[in-house]
Amino acid sequence: MAAGKTFEPIASISVTSATSIIEFTSISGSYTDLVLWFSYKSNSTNFPTLRLTFNSSTTGYSGQQFYGTGSTAGANRNNNASFISIARAVGQPSTVGGTATVIININNYANGSTYKAVSARASSAETGSELDSGSWRNTSAITSVKIETPTSSDFAVGSIATLYGITAA
Repeated sequence: MAAGKTFEPIASISVTSATSIIEFTSISGSYTDLVLWFSYKSNSTNFPTLRLTFNSSTTGYSGQQFYGTGSTAGANRNNNASFISIARAVGQPSTVGGTATVIININNYANGSTYKAVSARASSAETGSELDSGSWRNTSAITSVKIETPTSSDFAVGSIATLYGITAA
């Protein structure tokens, strides 16, 4: 019996000085899919909307967000955007330094003949959870992944992001 898919850590970034950008570059095309696991602390009482982009491109993105906070549920959609919105409604932690976790799946990232599909799950024990899906309407292989926020220094010291490659066995 063949082994299942395997996760291989490609790179990890630990925030040692507050920042608004986490970026992985020079990503090899030797995997079938990518998974980005991001646990971040907020430098304010607001978890920021994460802006996901690939290869420094600012065109061709769309996405949907479905969220719940325990007392509110909702949905958003964006088309022809300059990024994919992730975790836009995870909410506001009760204290500075509240932590949110985001898991982003990027399918067929190295395939040069298909658009790129993304799914993400975001949650915070203090505020709520969200399910996101999106696409980048570009057939280029993804060689860099960037997550940023609109507010400078939103990612506090102690935030950590790890990029994994998935190999089909």
